[in-house]
Formats: sequence, C-alpha cells, structure tokens
Amino acid sequence: MLEKLRIDKLLSHAGYGTRSEIKKAVKAGRVFIDGVKVKDSGIIVQPNTQIIKFDEEQVQYRSTIYLMLNKPQGVISATEDGRERTVIDLLLPVDKLLSPFPVGRLDKDTTGLLLLTNDGQLAHELLSPKKHVNKTYEALVLGEVTEADKISFEQGVTFDDGYVTKPAQLTIFESSQTDEGQCTRIQLTITEGKFHQVKRMFLAVGKQVLTLKRLSMGPLQLDENLALGQYRELTDNEVDLLRQHRGIGK
Repeated sequence: MLEKLRIDKLLSHAGYGTRSEIKKAVKAGRVFIDGVKVKDSGIIVQPNTQIIKFDEEQVQYRSTIYLMLNKPQGVISATEDGRERTVIDLLLPVDKLLSPFPVGRLDKDTTGLLLLTNDGQLAHELLSPKKHVNKTYEALVLGEVTEADKISFEQGVTFDDGYVTKPAQLTIFESSQTDEGQCTRIQLTITEGKFHQVKRMFLAVGKQVLTLKRLSMGPLQLDENLALGQYRELTDNEVDLLRQHRGIGK
C-alpha cells in the first residue's frame, strides 16, 4: 500500500520547518510536486512515487527511523522525564522529528547498545517474551565468579520474589584486584528482560555488579566506534537482520 500524507506534515517530518512555516513556504512558491508548484499546504501526496522539491532540493522522505545509541551513564531510557536527562535528549533535533523511542530499558548507570526507533511492530517483537531475543552484556562483578555460578545461571537462578530465570550463558574472563576488592570480568547472555535482571541474577548468587554494558541485542552488535553518548542510523542490512531474526517483523 502506498503511503499518503499531507505535504505540510511530510515536510515538517523531513525537517523543513513547522507546519506554519511550511504553509508560508507554500504560499511563497517554494514547494513543487512533480514539477508543479504547490498552492495548498494540505494537499495529499504519495512520497514514494512523487518527486517533491523544496527550494529546488529534492525531499528525501522516510516514515521510520532506526538509531543505534551507545548509551552513557547518567541518562534514563525514556522519551521524557521531568527531572532526569533522557536518551532522547542526546539526539539532534532532526532525529527527534519522527518521535523515536527506546526499545526496552537500560538502567541509568548501565551503558552500551540501545536501539531507538518509531517502528512499533519491530519494537514489540524484539521485546516479546515469546521471541526469546538474546541480549549480551559485559560486566565487572565484585567477588570471584566461579564455575558453580556458571552452572547456576545455566539452570536458572531464583530471585528474592521467587521468580526463576530462564537459562543464561555465563562466560568468565579474568579476575583482578581493585579498590573495591577482587573483581571478575564476565559476559552474560540472557533471553528475557526482567527489571534489573543481570544485577539481580548476580545478587542471587551473592555477588554485586559494579559496571554493566550491553554489547548486543539479537543480531545487532554495538558499534565500538561509537563513543559514549554517540549514535548513528542503522544500515539497511542491520534493519533487515533484525526483522529476519526469529521471524521478527513477519
């Protein structure tokens, strides 16, 4: 089905100004559709089949947006908040126009991969418990993480509220001595997204997570070229991989 929308809405979403500014631009003869000057800012257009120009520049319209953010500490995974800085506050104004939202949550002090999009269907599928989308984290844990912990995670650990987690894959790297004491660097892959899940899993085996970073979500890998707080658009291939993963988006 071809997408249809008002020219003022299209141009506003494409970053050419507010609705009122677009209306003035149309009256000034600055907008053309298929070579014909637009006289009505409320005219309906089909951006996928018609050539739209603003001040002789061809308008590249898109209805969806997919952003990969390397979330820093100190910001919350929300679209707005009266007190805290949100991940949306990190975006340029032009990237806010299509109203992207974070897919899932990373805690305020957790860093790493966060997907932002306005594709509600894809977001729902990625977060659906039925899809079991893998999420991989890297963490620094206070204490020595052992093979016994690895086995416990594979079997599922029990939270203080009685919930038993689904099996998770724990990889143990090196241990080191820090100011806090002996610490272990690990990598953990889970298939669910309970509140504070990784931290609660380690609490269940008597240990504390000091730092936490998400590396991947399904087939989407964090771009290590992104500094904390930086983001970029997903490539077409990355979007396709997300949609194809376990039938997401079909």
